Amino acid sequence: MNLTKLLAGAALALGLAGGVAGAAAAQEKTKVGFIFVGPIGDGGWTYEHNQGRLAVEEHFGDKVETVYQESVPEGADAERAITQMALQGADLIFTTSFGFMDPTVNVAKKFPNVKFEHATGYKTAPNVSTYSARFYEGRAVQGHIAGKMTQSNIVGYIASYPIPEVIRGINAAFIHARKVNPDVQFKVIWAYTWFDPAKEADAATALIEQGADVILQHTDSTAPQAAAEKAGDVITFGQASDMAEYKPRPRVSSIIDNWKPYYIDRTQAVMDGTWESQQTWDGIGPGMVEIGEITDAVPEDVKAEALALKESIASGEYHPFTGPLNKQDGSAWLAEGETADDGTLLGMDFFVEGLEGDIPQ
Repeated sequence: MNLTKLLAGAALALGLAGGVAGAAAAQEKTKVGFIFVGPIGDGGWTYEHNQGRLAVEEHFGDKVETVYQESVPEGADAERAITQMALQGADLIFTTSFGFMDPTVNVAKKFPNVKFEHATGYKTAPNVSTYSARFYEGRAVQGHIAGKMTQSNIVGYIASYPIPEVIRGINAAFIHARKVNPDVQFKVIWAYTWFDPAKEADAATALIEQGADVILQHTDSTAPQAAAEKAGDVITFGQASDMAEYKPRPRVSSIIDNWKPYYIDRTQAVMDGTWESQQTWDGIGPGMVEIGEITDAVPEDVKAEALALKESIASGEYHPFTGPLNKQDGSAWLAEGETADDGTLLGMDFFVEGLEGDIPQ
């Protein structure tokens, strides 16, 4: 064999070795997928989940690849989207809406080597974890401010779907508004959407026309903030994200969902081979729920009271569902000093005493 052929053979061998090494390096990347119910620019729920995705990229650099699909409808479309992501080689998939629960579990059965994390649900499997935040803790703080600041004694609440997570939030806000203002009334409109700016704006406008001068929302767009700004003397609270473009008024504070540490920790667990199915439900104390800046539109004494309430919840000194509390029909629920257990809260399907209107079935 002449020298030219020897050199060519060596070059080919080196090329092949380099190709194999490159492939191995590529395979070492952990692929993390996200299924979003809304657009990443919604300014609320999906925006904050996407901030968590970006934090994973920033934290791990070239050790990870993240992929996402936004505006995925709940139901059959979700199952197709999750399946596609698993087929594309995702090692870990976060599905970020309650209605993705059954689709996530169904797909997980077909891909036992893929890890799945479902937000706000309750069904687990060996390769499915659940995670959520105790949003009701933030609603308690908002309720306190709302009860103190309303002039009309009417607080409007834009609710998405009649599921325990949303019902808990309404109850928590109402309980703490009533504690500081026995005359306050809540008017609830069920929007039957997580993200639909037109519907959300219409709901806010309807509540304002019914006399509400405070609007709370458990929907994901900033449309209610815009409607309140247009109406004038109405205050609002950011939902899931700070919605700071509307401060200092109408948006006087917010609940911020901080998913970044959780997404980083669970990605690290997959990388380390230590990932196990678990159920996580964290609140203000661990930092999964944050209270956005309370602006100067809120009187100083009310602001101080709200921050004190936040700190007492964070420390565990106070539980937002502490008796005496009755159910809407007047039947006893929690005795003096008794606190609600997580099982009851996770399955909450009733309003507390004083709330008007029925929960749709």
